[in-house]
Amino acid sequence: MSQGEIDSRIVVAKQAVLAETALLHAEFGRAKTEIKADGTKVTPVDIAISQHLQGTITSAFPTDQFFSEELTPGTAAIPVTARFCWVCDPIDGTNNYINGISYCAVSLGLLENGVPVYGVIYDLARRVLIHGGPGRGVWDGDKRASARNVAPHNHSLIGFHSPVEKTFAVEGKKLIENFKIRGLGSSTLHLAYAAIGLLDGVVDHNNKVWDIAAAAALLAEAGIEIRYLENPPFPLTEFTLKAKRIQYAAGNPAMVAKLREIFGR
Repeated sequence: MSQGEIDSRIVVAKQAVLAETALLHAEFGRAKTEIKADGTKVTPVDIAISQHLQGTITSAFPTDQFFSEELTPGTAAIPVTARFCWVCDPIDGTNNYINGISYCAVSLGLLENGVPVYGVIYDLARRVLIHGGPGRGVWDGDKRASARNVAPHNHSLIGFHSPVEKTFAVEGKKLIENFKIRGLGSSTLHLAYAAIGLLDGVVDHNNKVWDIAAAAALLAEAGIEIRYLENPPFPLTEFTLKAKRIQYAAGNPAMVAKLREIFGR
């Protein structure tokens, strides 16, 4: 029963995300921005995509919960009470988007009992839909994709998002000393690129659950380990804008072991 219910949701999710790409491209590098109370940026495109996705998903599956950073009123935590819920980031990489830098994505994750089971990610930079989940493969457009399964080496590519807390800058220094670094400005794409074999690993200190919910489903199927260094988010029991930042190292098991050795944690 669960498999069929998930499959029907996947079909709707892919169609819903693809339906937003015209708007996403039309306003790329043009959208006006506002500063939210938490200091992050938002555009009318973020809000419109969130509203459109919520409307499509809740119309098709009225018993599901839908969460988005841009639609949640206030700061009170909302308990996850439905078997299926959705976590949306309408534009991951808003700073890139408003400045005409193409590394940004629409991210929509499906969770069952608080655990990611499928992710749908539109990669604006490559104009492709990345999607997948446990038992259903990982897909880069219409091609089946796989993660890199090589031992860490000094040319390994590591996605790294500059930490908000500068105390973690020392970890950035260690990464630079051991690997090649790519800072794309999109946590979603860092993890998705690891799942489809474009990056060897990812280190991040800045995330909230909407940044990674969709990508986490890809990792589970790709054989990429994500080791939460602080604040593991799953199973998700509540959605709140005030959640603590999630920290993690991700990659194949050998890469994660090497990253933990380098960081000493």
